[in-house]
Amino acid sequence: MNDLRKKKINSRRLVKVLVSLFVLLSLGLIGAGCYFFNMAVVPGKKSFVSNGTIKLTKSTPLYKQKLWYQQVKKQHWQMQSAKNNYRLKANYIPAKNSRKTVIILHGYMSNKENMGAYAQLFHSLGYNTLLPDAEAHGQSQGKYVGYGWLEKNDVKKWAEKVIKKNGQKSQIVIFGVSMGGATTMMTAGLKLPKQVKCFIEDCGYTSAKNEIEHEAKALYNMPAFPRFPLVEILSGITRLKAGYFLGQASSVAQLKKNHRPMLFIHGSKDSFVPTEMVYKNYRATKGPKQLLIVKGAQHAKSYEHSPALYARTVAKFLAKYVK
Repeated sequence: MNDLRKKKINSRRLVKVLVSLFVLLSLGLIGAGCYFFNMAVVPGKKSFVSNGTIKLTKSTPLYKQKLWYQQVKKQHWQMQSAKNNYRLKANYIPAKNSRKTVIILHGYMSNKENMGAYAQLFHSLGYNTLLPDAEAHGQSQGKYVGYGWLEKNDVKKWAEKVIKKNGQKSQIVIFGVSMGGATTMMTAGLKLPKQVKCFIEDCGYTSAKNEIEHEAKALYNMPAFPRFPLVEILSGITRLKAGYFLGQASSVAQLKKNHRPMLFIHGSKDSFVPTEMVYKNYRATKGPKQLLIVKGAQHAKSYEHSPALYARTVAKFLAKYVK
């Protein structure tokens, strides 16, 4: 009897220890999830990206294009976001007698001012250029980063604003780099005005979840456990606070609904958004498509690395679909 009683007592103690460990582990993961939510979804200065506005000098890559953007006269547009009525701001640069407009989308924790070289490229091809600040970026209001999922509906509204401004004969291209590339792909899965003719995405990820999992491993050398439950907890916190699960913000899922033409661009040396992601995105889209891998280019550096190839590829692609 004494032995049986001791076994029961020991079993209860073991259960209590295991429950305590489970509670402590759960609290630790939730705490870590909150930390990573602030790191990944709440806007602010981030140690792992350097997308602040860069001081322009003659040694700056694409100096002439960026200088043109700084000096060109701009119109200042604004509108309310598709959700939450945040005030969004954009720069608009008209081209003479043109009905062609490109909407240029910047990356994570960047802003419209960093997209000047791309604006010059499209303007040289005869396009009006519209450069919005995404929600919670630049001059635009907002609380959280949407990784393309929240922003895609704003992009649709910007396209509708272009049509209202420039008329029903407008022809619109949507272009983006990094998070802007992912936003471009996610926008492609929406029901869009017929005036949207095609898309160009540069180094966008397959999904916010995949990208954050990749960064957790790359930045923190985090093994599969606790990486898997931590990302799931982060996703749940993001759903509660920002209104979406990380897995929802999927370029691949949205591309499966797209039938318009798309040009995919990616650097072969991209370690921030791994080059392998572009092949999954490319396979997913249902419309006419083209793929450019820029050999030797790192993340979001394809235009800087090979400006002539980049400009030539963009011009030839657009000539097929925008007249």
